[in-house]
Amino acid sequence: MYIIGEMINASRKAVGAAIEAQDAEAIQQLAKDQAEAGASYIDVNAGIFVGKEPEYLKWLVETVQSVTEVPCAIDSPDPKAIEAALEIHRGATPLINSISLEAERYENLMPIVANSDLKVIALCMSDEGMPETAADRMKIAEKLVGGLIDNGVKVENIFVDPLVQPLSVNKAFGVQFLEAIEAIHQTWPGIHSACGLSNISYGLPGRKHINRAFMTMAISKGLDGAIVNPLDKGMIAAITIAEALAGRDDYCMNFLKAFRGGLLED
Repeated sequence: MYIIGEMINASRKAVGAAIEAQDAEAIQQLAKDQAEAGASYIDVNAGIFVGKEPEYLKWLVETVQSVTEVPCAIDSPDPKAIEAALEIHRGATPLINSISLEAERYENLMPIVANSDLKVIALCMSDEGMPETAADRMKIAEKLVGGLIDNGVKVENIFVDPLVQPLSVNKAFGVQFLEAIEAIHQTWPGIHSACGLSNISYGLPGRKHINRAFMTMAISKGLDGAIVNPLDKGMIAAITIAEALAGRDDYCMNFLKAFRGGLLED
């Protein structure tokens, strides 16, 4: 499972304040904590700072990479901000979060990822709005993935995000997302998937329990990436166990390592 650590996001009040104050120590601690917890990527987002996003996103990448070799997930729809961050990103290939089928976003971001080795999240949204059914998601995914491949992006560098929507709004949203995950992996062998999974529980109580159960269901359908808090031991336990049960953990080695390391809750 590719874990995209979500903690360094300017929409979180404490993180936004740390970015504005250029409090490197606070950001570095979040980066180290997530890396030590097993994050595959550290998401960096400065989206609330209109006009200063390129400057702040570049600072975030420099600050994070001063304490960890885990690559960044550069989180912005602004091509100028992404280009600024890419200028100074070093080491392992970063992940771009994200391109969509929305015309302006697609046209602005495609030149950045085209014919490159960058990893990219392909978000199933278009100018027609948010998809509701699995068929709606696949219609967008076919155009989006097709466009990326035609522009020289390797299928194994694409993470399709079918877009999780709240169960509280429509009881079918969970099932439709799961069907889309399965269809994506069947349609494009070697492709990856990712999502901001916590949207499923928006507006409901007991959110962490819903999120963990939904994660195990999504993994059973092929989900192999998620934007989550890697410090949430309950979620990491759910992921570890679900991957073993889904046949993605040879001889249960990852499960045994997590158990012996005290990472699985009783």
